[in-house]
Amino acid sequence: MNNDKVIENIKEELKVVFFNSYEDIKSQLEKDFDTFFEISKSKLERWMILFSTGDITKEELEWLLKSQLDIVVLKTLQANGLSKIRLNTIKKNIVKIILKVIMDVIIPRT
Repeated sequence: MNNDKVIENIKEELKVVFFNSYEDIKSQLEKDFDTFFEISKSKLERWMILFSTGDITKEELEWLLKSQLDIVVLKTLQANGLSKIRLNTIKKNIVKIILKVIMDVIIPRT
């Protein structure tokens, strides 16, 4: 498994979905995504390895992703007064997309 390629796939998937869905906050999302990946890349790589070897479950991986998002992501959006409901929706969708990309790589569909 090429972790750099998986991370790039996650970035591209997030950009396509979110930048098209949230055109009004695109620049803020871009800043937050860049910060997230800068801070989280090594953790994401470690978690992908742990998940692929069965050392953590999908639920544990999801919990780790949610925790990391709560810590580092969406600071720019929060600072610009985005509602908590909309922030939570964005966070949930980010976790779904990251999980989907990781699952597709680790457990390829037949």
